[in-house]
Amino acid sequence: MDPNEHLIIPDWPAPFNVKAMQTTRRGGVSNAPYDTLNLGLHVGDSAMAVERNRMRLSRFFPGEPVWLEQVHGTMVADADGASCLPRADACIGRRGVCVVMTADCLPILLCDKAGTVVGAVHAGWRGLAAGVIEATTTAMNVAPESLMAWLGPAISQPAFEVGEEVRAAFVDLDSEAASAFVSGVPGKYHADIYQLARRRLNVLGIRNVYGGNRCTYRETEHFFSYRRDGVTGRMGTFIWLQER
Repeated sequence: MDPNEHLIIPDWPAPFNVKAMQTTRRGGVSNAPYDTLNLGLHVGDSAMAVERNRMRLSRFFPGEPVWLEQVHGTMVADADGASCLPRADACIGRRGVCVVMTADCLPILLCDKAGTVVGAVHAGWRGLAAGVIEATTTAMNVAPESLMAWLGPAISQPAFEVGEEVRAAFVDLDSEAASAFVSGVPGKYHADIYQLARRRLNVLGIRNVYGGNRCTYRETEHFFSYRRDGVTGRMGTFIWLQER
């Protein structure tokens, strides 16, 4: 199976030298429940299968992507200087290849309109509430108003049931975030992680935001979903700069 047939290319007006892609669950060699293009070494899949899957994608990149040890925090790695597995939930670069892995959490790609710097963000609710987007834009060291964003596939609001503590983590800091939560059964809410991310981006001054219309939980054939399946694989969201 050719992974090229199963890739998603972000639909956004990024500069010509900004290259990005999103994998799906198809196009690899992993067996169930990681079938087939699992990119995560930490989920119980065969390490050999994961390495073969990563090798299948290597032809697209100018170098080895900087794979992160994601911990639902706000640390930002530098793809240009990373020499080991960084413990971080975002990555920025001007020469290196940035990647984040997800299976319901929201992947966010960032680039500036001049095409000088890119970033990839793993935005689960904890990192999003704690400020991972803000930390990434600070590390990019350009005016936030010059940035654009693409929101990759994540869990949709109807499938994303959360407790009061999740709602409080956002609303206590920003009362307008309440509109992203719909009441469910007593003590539970359905959170719109896309809306929460757009709110954070807009507050920073980032108005050009694209994507955000897929659901990892519902689109079983296309995406891994941790909440749906428990034991499952991870997809990759990549961004890098092509030499001019």
